[in-house]
Parts: sequence; structure tokens; C-alpha cells
Amino acid sequence: MKAIVYTRVSTKNEEQETSLERQQEELLAWAREMGLDVVRVISEQHSGFDLDRPGLYQLFDAIKKEKAKAVLIQDDTRLGRGEAKLAIIHQLYRMSCRIFSRQHQGELELDAGESTVLHIIAKVEELQRKMMNQKISWGMQRAIREKGFDPTRNLKNQGLGGREKKEVPVEQIIALKDKKLTFEEIAATLKGFGYDVSRATVHRRYQEWLKNQSESAADDTEKVGGN
Repeated sequence: MKAIVYTRVSTKNEEQETSLERQQEELLAWAREMGLDVVRVISEQHSGFDLDRPGLYQLFDAIKKEKAKAVLIQDDTRLGRGEAKLAIIHQLYRMSCRIFSRQHQGELELDAGESTVLHIIAKVEELQRKMMNQKISWGMQRAIREKGFDPTRNLKNQGLGGREKKEVPVEQIIALKDKKLTFEEIAATLKGFGYDVSRATVHRRYQEWLKNQSESAADDTEKVGGN
């Protein structure tokens, strides 16, 4: 399993720097004992109450780029203090990253209160996602009802259910945009017909199409002028 060693001290002085080095040595030795593949070692001197920390950004970035599945820390206060600590732990769990604490000699153990808070946060996020999906659905229904748009008349490959398609139907995006649908509504409509596309992808492809149209028009003008 790929792992990242993360160490932190709050201030910059000789004693704290020694603590930082000791944390690194102990965690690297512990990683070897557990047979973990340490791909990055991140150390920083910053307050644990602050979320705006360079080392923290490096940690999240390294987890994604290195596909690390574990973070090794001396104890939970190394990640942060107070609410900042819970926010960081929640983010790591969302990234499917396990947290190993040297203090606990295994995976991090939270007290009952902290576990409850994290559970509530996760539940609220789940409800927010459901609300957003419902909002998209309402938007699509409104577009069909108020703008007279029937997606079954314009989309290809019907009857394929929810099978994912890597291709993006640019022609259909253009047609839906001409019907005055928003990019969010277009993405929701295409998903309903099995196209695995996001709002950002729809917006990007539409902008690419506009750019190509503009360049083609410019070329035609130049050719006419040349004649």
C-alpha cells in the first residue's frame, strides 16, 4: 500500500525542528515495519488551527497524484487542532485514505464525540448531493414543460439504458443549447440517455465548437478576401 508520512510542529525553533526530525524517523521506521511503500514525506511548521497550510495542500495533492491510500502521523494533533482537525480527517476519509497514528499503534481512533460530528457532516453532504440531483431533475422537467423540448426527438442511441459512453454527442449539445437549456440541464438530459458527462464537460465541448465555428468563419472570410 502506498503511504505518505506527514509531520507537523507549530513553531519554528530548534526544539521544534528536532521534534520534526524525530517524527519523520519514527514514522519511516514504522512504515517499514508495516510493509508500507512511502511515496512522500511532508513536513511543515505551522499552527494546527489553520487550514491554510502549504503542507496540507501538498498532502491532498500527493494523495491524488501518487494514489496513496494511507497517511502516517505521530498523533491526531499533527493533522490539526479543534475544528480544523475534524475537517482534515473528513477530507482524508472522503478520499478513501486510511489514517495511521503512531500513538494508537494502528489506525486512528476517534472519541465518540468526534465520530458523531464526522457522521453528521457526511450525512449532510449526502443530503446536499440528493438535493442538487433533485434540483437538476426539476430544471430538466421545467425545460421540457416550459420550453417545449422533448429529448427523445433529438438524441441518438436510444434504448441503451444507463450504459456509459465515452463519446460526447456534440451535435446534441448544440441542439439542446439552441433550445435555451442551461449546461446543467443539458448534462442532466444526456445522463438520462446514458452519456456519462458533467456540466463542465458539456460547457467545454460547446465552447470548443464555438471556437471552431469562429475559426472556420475567419478562414472563409480570408479566402473571399484573397479572391
